[in-house]
Amino acid sequence: MNSRFQAALKGQVTKTPPIWMMRQAGRYHAHYQNLRKSNSFVELCKKPKLAAEVALGPVMDFDFDLAILFSDLLFPLEALGMGLTYDNGGPELTKGLDQKLISQFRSLEKALPFLQFQKEAMQETRKVLPSTKSLIGFVGGPWTLFVYAIEGSHKGNLVEVKKTAEVLFPLFCEHMVPLLRENIRLQLEGGAEAVMILDTAAGELSPYEFRDWTAEPLLQMLSEFSGQVGYYAKGSTSSIFDTLRQLNQGRAKFGIGVDHRFEVAPYLQEQEFQFIQGNFDQILLHLDPKSFEKRLREFLKPMLAMTPAERTGWVCGVGHGLIPTTPEENVRAFVRIVREVFA
Repeated sequence: MNSRFQAALKGQVTKTPPIWMMRQAGRYHAHYQNLRKSNSFVELCKKPKLAAEVALGPVMDFDFDLAILFSDLLFPLEALGMGLTYDNGGPELTKGLDQKLISQFRSLEKALPFLQFQKEAMQETRKVLPSTKSLIGFVGGPWTLFVYAIEGSHKGNLVEVKKTAEVLFPLFCEHMVPLLRENIRLQLEGGAEAVMILDTAAGELSPYEFRDWTAEPLLQMLSEFSGQVGYYAKGSTSSIFDTLRQLNQGRAKFGIGVDHRFEVAPYLQEQEFQFIQGNFDQILLHLDPKSFEKRLREFLKPMLAMTPAERTGWVCGVGHGLIPTTPEENVRAFVRIVREVFA
């Protein structure tokens, strides 16, 4: 296990933060591109040895502190019975969600075996990872999975999603939340030190929608795995995390992941969350190397102004995820500069 990441999880002071990035194993990386030449995306996800090879690549190349399960957050929808393909590049769900389809979802007992490959991928990844590196998993947030189930993607203004949410989302959660809980358990049993709940559509919710629709299903998941989970919300605002904190009432210990629109330093100083992951703007990695380094050093200044004890629990990374055209040289420089600055 990685000592820096373990310190973040346990609330221990560490001078240099651990570093991991969402989508650090993906299309920007030559290692992934070479594997894709002879394997489909689904094969890379569902063949455990291949998934381990994809996850290992960026750790060995860029020296990240953590590896992340290589998979996709939509597989629980497939497990419940929705058709899912990646034939044209991106995911395509072949059935639109309605009450009839929800009533036909597979039972938990029948759906869970469809996700067993993630546990096996975890086990294979742990086998090949250096002993000094940590391993984490992820699942999608219930709201984000609901958005995909209705719309087939996360694009646009979510008109259909919000028109149907009050009726369909609770019915959907009756099936999805138990499956996600067991999905998290599978990944932890496979060797994950923590599992992130990635809610990339949460930023589309107003504060009252978040409170009324999705906060309680999330807290059910966070509470069951207290101390082993984190919650990421794209488009994150303080209201989302304040709502979770208020409703939690000490039930669960959990971390949060935030995008580049969120100010990290004040929340770190409050020490309300187990850890905070983020949040350099991933688009700035596309600047020329000199401009990129200038912006990165500016980003790090507020953290440097804090004592190591004040920034306990910080996991350094980008705000959302690395996109296909990200220059590898800047990813490598990011890791080097962060470690130099805090050395």
